[in-house]
Amino acid sequence: MKIAIYGYGNLGKGVECAVKYHTDCELVCVFTRRPPETVKAVSGVPVYHTDKIDEFIGKIDVLILCGGSATDLPEMTPALAEKFNVIDSFDTHARIPEHFASVDAAARKNGHAALISAGWDPGLFSISRVYSSAVLPNGADYTFWGRGVSQGHSDAIRRIDGVLDARQYTVPVPEAIEAVRAGECPILTTREKHKRECYVVAEDGADKERIEREIKTMPNYFADYDTTVTFINAEELKQNHKGLPHGGSVIRSGITGFNGENKHTIEYKLTLDSNPEFTASVLVAYARAVCRMAARGQYGCKTVLDVAPSDLSMMSADELRAKML
Repeated sequence: MKIAIYGYGNLGKGVECAVKYHTDCELVCVFTRRPPETVKAVSGVPVYHTDKIDEFIGKIDVLILCGGSATDLPEMTPALAEKFNVIDSFDTHARIPEHFASVDAAARKNGHAALISAGWDPGLFSISRVYSSAVLPNGADYTFWGRGVSQGHSDAIRRIDGVLDARQYTVPVPEAIEAVRAGECPILTTREKHKRECYVVAEDGADKERIEREIKTMPNYFADYDTTVTFINAEELKQNHKGLPHGGSVIRSGITGFNGENKHTIEYKLTLDSNPEFTASVLVAYARAVCRMAARGQYGCKTVLDVAPSDLSMMSADELRAKML
């Protein structure tokens, strides 16, 4: 499977790293919006400016898009889906339906396969929610993220005028998790489940009050949460917030029995040292599925909910039945 990376930030570098573990993949090249002579790929593959992308039509099986969800992917994914089989990690949950429609229309124009919102949430957590709710239809789903750095939310802060750099931590409220694990099935608001902590490096002379206000009122990101904004210098950010850990849990509480007398809890949990590297590994696995769907003529846009587990694996169907079933 010949893949290429479009965007060489933390996620793009994670994809480059993941390729060494996915032995059926070959990384052809990296595309960047920066001057390519200033970017050196760790693996040594060629780096090209994005304006050279059309020269690779027909030479790449899947193009892995590593842009941000706030402004990059809504334009980038449909534009490139007209030319390539593509996959992205679009993670603005509220906008997934419109993003899907846009990418689906673009991919079908010239017979390409696309997959959006691959990662761990949306992504693997989405699958867990579907499986557990199907098995326990009488119950409730709960998703908790963190404590960890959200790449998408950090990127959204960095897009604000006057911000040089930022890290955003999603922090679950302990009392909420305890109530769910106890099978209490509480009704929780968005604000009652998580808090958001933002550490921001502002430009000299920037209006910090305006920046804080823009963060706290940002729809789909911060407006529905108790959010704290702490301004720090670049050295402190580098020293205390250089890692990109994350994780979380999807919990389904449900009941069975003629009188609902038996309680059950399904929990799927992730603990991640590196959010971008894990997300990148998910992207490469689903790029394999995109490649296989394209080979079968299954064009248009898909999500992780449309992909059979066997399409993700490097194992054959016989091996999967023998080793995994």
